[in-house]
Amino acid sequence: MSTILSVKDLCKTYIVRKNSNNVLRNISFELGDGEFVTVMGPSGSGKSTLLYTVSGMDAMTSGKVDFSGRDLGSMSKKELSDLRLTEMGFIFQQMYMMKKLCIFDNIVLPAYQAGMPHADANRRAEELMRRLDIIETAEHEVNEVSGGQLQRACLCRALINQPKVIFADEPTGALNSKAAADVMRELIKANQDGTAVMMVTHSVRVAAMSDKVLYLVDGDIQGEIELGKFRGAESLTDRERSLRNWLVERGW
Repeated sequence: MSTILSVKDLCKTYIVRKNSNNVLRNISFELGDGEFVTVMGPSGSGKSTLLYTVSGMDAMTSGKVDFSGRDLGSMSKKELSDLRLTEMGFIFQQMYMMKKLCIFDNIVLPAYQAGMPHADANRRAEELMRRLDIIETAEHEVNEVSGGQLQRACLCRALINQPKVIFADEPTGALNSKAAADVMRELIKANQDGTAVMMVTHSVRVAAMSDKVLYLVDGDIQGEIELGKFRGAESLTDRERSLRNWLVERGW
Protein backbone atom coordinates (compact mmCIF):
# COMPACT_ATOMS: atom_id res chain seq x y z
CA MET A 1 0.00 0.00 0.00
CA SER A 2 1.44 3.37 -1.01
CA THR A 3 1.29 6.32 1.37
CA ILE A 4 -0.92 9.27 0.52
CA LEU A 5 -0.50 11.24 3.77
CA SER A 6 2.74 11.25 5.78
CA VAL A 7 2.89 13.18 9.06
CA LYS A 8 6.17 13.54 10.97
CA ASP A 9 6.79 15.31 14.29
CA LEU A 10 3.72 17.52 13.84
CA CYS A 11 3.22 20.16 16.54
CA LYS A 12 0.49 22.77 16.88
CA THR A 13 0.73 25.46 19.52
CA TYR A 14 -1.74 28.27 20.17
CA ILE A 15 -0.61 31.40 22.01
CA VAL A 16 -3.39 32.91 24.14
CA ARG A 17 -2.53 35.96 26.27
CA LYS A 18 1.16 35.03 26.18
CA ASN A 19 0.35 31.50 27.36
CA SER A 20 1.26 28.54 25.14
CA ASN A 21 -1.25 25.76 24.56
CA ASN A 22 0.41 22.75 22.94
CA VAL A 23 -2.56 21.12 21.24
CA LEU A 24 -0.56 18.61 19.15
CA ARG A 25 2.76 17.17 20.33
CA ASN A 26 5.17 15.49 17.90
CA ILE A 27 2.49 13.57 16.03
CA SER A 28 3.76 11.03 13.49
CA PHE A 29 1.69 8.58 11.42
CA GLU A 30 0.93 7.58 7.84
CA LEU A 31 -2.33 7.18 5.95
CA GLY A 32 -2.14 4.64 3.17
CA ASP A 33 -3.76 5.07 -0.22
CA GLY A 34 -7.26 3.62 0.23
CA GLU A 35 -6.91 3.20 4.00
CA PHE A 36 -9.65 4.06 6.52
CA VAL A 37 -8.23 5.47 9.78
CA THR A 38 -10.22 6.73 12.77
CA VAL A 39 -8.94 9.07 15.47
CA MET A 40 -10.47 8.65 18.93
CA GLY A 41 -9.76 10.19 22.31
CA PRO A 42 -11.25 12.29 25.12
CA SER A 43 -12.86 15.66 24.39
CA GLY A 44 -10.18 18.32 24.06
CA SER A 45 -7.45 15.87 23.08
CA GLY A 46 -6.80 17.63 19.74
CA LYS A 47 -8.68 15.36 17.33
CA SER A 48 -10.36 18.09 15.26
CA THR A 49 -7.20 20.21 15.30
CA LEU A 50 -5.33 17.23 13.87
CA LEU A 51 -7.75 16.99 10.94
CA TYR A 52 -7.52 20.72 10.22
CA THR A 53 -3.72 20.71 10.38
CA VAL A 54 -2.94 17.62 8.29
CA SER A 55 -5.34 18.86 5.57
CA GLY A 56 -3.61 22.25 5.39
CA MET A 57 -6.64 24.17 6.65
CA ASP A 58 -4.68 25.26 9.71
CA ALA A 59 -0.95 26.00 9.73
CA MET A 60 1.32 23.71 11.70
CA THR A 61 3.75 25.14 14.25
CA SER A 62 6.47 22.64 13.37
CA GLY A 63 6.91 19.27 11.75
CA LYS A 64 6.14 18.06 8.25
CA VAL A 65 3.02 16.94 6.41
CA ASP A 66 3.31 15.40 2.92
CA PHE A 67 0.23 14.77 0.78
CA SER A 68 0.93 12.62 -2.28
CA GLY A 69 4.59 13.63 -2.04
CA ARG A 70 3.86 17.35 -1.72
CA ASP A 71 5.03 19.24 1.35
CA LEU A 72 2.00 21.19 2.61
CA GLY A 73 4.25 23.52 4.59
CA SER A 74 5.90 24.79 1.41
CA MET A 75 2.67 25.41 -0.53
CA SER A 76 0.99 28.79 -1.01
CA LYS A 77 -2.56 29.46 0.20
CA LYS A 78 -3.78 29.26 -3.40
CA GLU A 79 -2.01 25.94 -3.96
CA LEU A 80 -3.45 24.54 -0.72
CA SER A 81 -6.93 25.73 -1.67
CA ASP A 82 -6.69 24.07 -5.09
CA LEU A 83 -5.40 20.86 -3.51
CA ARG A 84 -8.29 20.70 -1.04
CA LEU A 85 -10.80 21.41 -3.79
CA THR A 86 -9.64 18.72 -6.19
CA GLU A 87 -8.10 15.99 -4.01
CA MET A 88 -9.71 16.27 -0.57
CA GLY A 89 -13.27 16.08 0.70
CA PHE A 90 -14.46 17.40 4.05
CA ILE A 91 -17.30 16.69 6.47
CA PHE A 92 -17.26 19.09 9.41
CA GLN A 93 -19.22 19.20 12.65
CA GLN A 94 -20.26 22.79 11.82
CA MET A 95 -21.25 21.77 8.25
CA TYR A 96 -20.40 25.19 6.71
CA MET A 97 -23.14 25.27 4.10
CA MET A 98 -23.69 28.56 2.22
CA LYS A 99 -27.04 29.91 3.36
CA LYS A 100 -27.66 31.87 0.16
CA LEU A 101 -27.56 28.69 -1.91
CA CYS A 102 -30.05 25.83 -1.99
CA ILE A 103 -28.91 22.35 -0.97
CA PHE A 104 -28.30 21.19 -4.55
CA ASP A 105 -26.19 24.24 -5.37
CA ASN A 106 -24.14 23.78 -2.21
CA ILE A 107 -23.36 20.22 -3.24
CA VAL A 108 -22.55 20.93 -6.86
CA LEU A 109 -20.52 24.14 -6.35
CA PRO A 110 -17.14 22.41 -5.67
CA ALA A 111 -17.51 20.44 -8.90
CA TYR A 112 -18.15 23.64 -10.87
CA GLN A 113 -15.15 25.28 -9.21
CA ALA A 114 -12.95 22.30 -10.09
CA GLY A 115 -13.94 22.61 -13.77
CA MET A 116 -16.23 19.60 -14.07
CA PRO A 117 -18.71 20.06 -16.94
CA HIS A 118 -21.99 21.29 -15.46
CA ALA A 119 -24.05 18.45 -16.91
CA ASP A 120 -21.71 15.85 -15.40
CA ALA A 121 -21.60 17.69 -12.07
CA ASN A 122 -25.39 17.95 -11.93
CA ARG A 123 -25.79 14.28 -12.76
CA ARG A 124 -23.30 13.21 -10.08
CA ALA A 125 -24.89 15.47 -7.46
CA GLU A 126 -28.33 14.03 -8.19
CA GLU A 127 -26.99 10.47 -8.02
CA LEU A 128 -25.35 11.12 -4.63
CA MET A 129 -28.46 12.79 -3.25
CA ARG A 130 -30.63 9.86 -4.31
CA ARG A 131 -28.24 7.36 -2.71
CA LEU A 132 -28.38 9.29 0.55
CA ASP A 133 -32.16 9.77 0.35
CA ILE A 134 -32.16 13.59 0.31
CA ILE A 135 -33.15 14.31 -3.30
CA GLU A 136 -36.37 15.93 -2.07
CA THR A 137 -34.29 18.65 -0.37
CA ALA A 138 -32.56 19.73 -3.60
CA GLU A 139 -34.29 23.12 -3.90
CA HIS A 140 -34.62 23.75 -0.17
CA GLU A 141 -32.66 26.41 1.64
CA VAL A 142 -30.17 25.38 4.31
CA ASN A 143 -32.47 26.45 7.16
CA GLU A 144 -35.37 24.43 5.74
CA VAL A 145 -33.85 20.96 6.27
CA SER A 146 -33.09 18.85 9.32
CA GLY A 147 -29.64 18.45 10.81
CA GLY A 148 -29.51 14.88 9.57
CA GLN A 149 -30.38 15.90 6.02
CA LEU A 150 -27.80 18.66 6.17
CA GLN A 151 -25.06 16.27 7.28
CA ARG A 152 -25.90 13.89 4.45
CA ALA A 153 -25.74 16.85 2.05
CA CYS A 154 -22.27 17.60 3.41
CA LEU A 155 -21.25 14.05 2.57
CA CYS A 156 -22.55 14.47 -0.97
CA ARG A 157 -20.50 17.66 -1.27
CA ALA A 158 -17.41 15.86 0.07
CA LEU A 159 -17.80 13.09 -2.52
CA ILE A 160 -18.69 15.24 -5.54
CA ASN A 161 -15.12 15.59 -6.87
CA GLN A 162 -14.15 11.96 -6.13
CA PRO A 163 -11.33 13.00 -3.77
CA LYS A 164 -8.27 10.98 -2.85
CA VAL A 165 -8.93 11.54 0.86
CA ILE A 166 -12.03 12.40 2.89
CA PHE A 167 -11.54 14.09 6.26
CA ALA A 168 -14.63 13.53 8.42
CA ASP A 169 -15.14 15.17 11.82
CA GLU A 170 -17.91 13.36 13.75
CA PRO A 171 -19.87 12.60 10.54
CA THR A 172 -22.58 10.66 12.41
CA GLY A 173 -22.63 12.61 15.68
CA ALA A 174 -25.94 14.41 15.07
CA LEU A 175 -27.72 11.65 13.16
CA ASN A 176 -30.33 9.06 14.00
CA SER A 177 -29.43 5.41 13.49
CA LYS A 178 -30.75 5.19 9.90
CA ALA A 179 -29.05 8.39 8.74
CA ALA A 180 -25.83 7.35 10.46
CA ALA A 181 -25.96 3.98 8.70
CA ASP A 182 -26.50 5.75 5.35
CA VAL A 183 -23.48 8.00 5.90
CA MET A 184 -21.23 5.13 6.96
CA ARG A 185 -22.40 3.01 4.01
CA GLU A 186 -21.32 5.76 1.59
CA LEU A 187 -18.02 6.39 3.37
CA ILE A 188 -17.24 2.68 3.26
CA LYS A 189 -18.23 2.48 -0.40
CA ALA A 190 -15.98 5.44 -1.24
CA ASN A 191 -13.17 3.75 0.67
CA GLN A 192 -13.72 0.46 -1.15
CA ASP A 193 -13.52 2.42 -4.42
CA GLY A 194 -10.06 3.70 -3.41
CA THR A 195 -10.66 6.89 -1.43
CA ALA A 196 -8.72 7.10 1.83
CA VAL A 197 -10.70 8.24 4.88
CA MET A 198 -9.50 9.90 8.06
CA MET A 199 -12.33 10.24 10.56
CA VAL A 200 -12.84 11.55 14.08
CA THR A 201 -15.60 9.97 16.16
CA HIS A 202 -16.63 9.23 19.73
CA SER A 203 -18.69 6.23 18.60
CA VAL A 204 -17.01 2.86 19.17
CA ARG A 205 -19.48 1.22 16.79
CA VAL A 206 -18.69 3.69 13.99
CA ALA A 207 -14.93 3.47 14.62
CA ALA A 208 -15.12 -0.34 14.46
CA MET A 209 -15.88 -0.04 10.73
CA SER A 210 -12.46 1.48 10.01
CA ASP A 211 -9.17 -0.30 9.25
CA LYS A 212 -7.20 1.24 12.10
CA VAL A 213 -7.83 3.43 15.16
CA LEU A 214 -5.40 5.97 16.60
CA TYR A 215 -5.94 6.94 20.24
CA LEU A 216 -5.12 10.58 20.98
CA VAL A 217 -4.63 11.94 24.51
CA ASP A 218 -3.47 15.49 25.26
CA GLY A 219 -2.30 15.96 21.68
CA ASP A 220 -0.21 12.79 21.63
CA ILE A 221 -0.91 9.43 19.98
CA GLN A 222 -1.00 6.93 22.85
CA GLY A 223 -1.53 3.82 20.74
CA GLU A 224 -3.09 2.31 17.64
CA ILE A 225 -5.01 -0.84 16.87
CA GLU A 226 -5.27 -2.59 13.50
CA LEU A 227 -8.75 -3.91 12.78
CA GLY A 228 -8.36 -4.83 9.12
CA LYS A 229 -10.88 -4.16 6.38
CA PHE A 230 -14.53 -4.12 7.39
CA ARG A 231 -16.24 -6.98 5.55
CA GLY A 232 -19.85 -6.56 6.61
CA ALA A 233 -22.32 -6.23 9.45
CA GLU A 234 -21.85 -9.84 10.59
CA SER A 235 -18.33 -8.99 11.82
CA LEU A 236 -19.19 -5.66 13.45
CA THR A 237 -20.06 -6.96 16.93
CA ASP A 238 -16.73 -8.74 17.32
CA ARG A 239 -14.79 -5.75 15.97
CA GLU A 240 -16.68 -3.41 18.29
CA ARG A 241 -15.98 -5.64 21.30
CA SER A 242 -12.26 -5.84 20.51
CA LEU A 243 -12.00 -2.08 20.04
CA ARG A 244 -13.94 -1.29 23.21
CA ASN A 245 -11.73 -3.60 25.28
CA TRP A 246 -8.62 -2.00 23.80
CA LEU A 247 -9.93 1.50 24.58
CA VAL A 248 -10.85 0.57 28.15
CA GLU A 249 -7.29 -0.64 28.70
CA ARG A 250 -6.17 2.89 27.79
CA GLY A 251 -8.55 4.63 30.16
CA TRP A 252 -11.46 5.25 27.77
